[in-house]
Amino acid sequence: MTEKSRSVLLPMVAAAVFAGLGRMVLQKVKADRLARQNRVAGPLDEKTRQWISEVVRTPRQ
Repeated sequence: MTEKSRSVLLPMVAAAVFAGLGRMVLQKVKADRLARQNRVAGPLDEKTRQWISEVVRTPRQ
């Protein structure tokens, strides 16, 4: 009898997917750290807060 040969394709695809996801997570963490250090999203003044609140609450036409 012949032995079943194991497919190498599935484990390689799975490894590539996990490596890609891991890379995406690391990029997100680095971007969040940089944004926190550089304070990209700074404090908003009252006029800007009111405008955002108004835009979010009113439905689009």
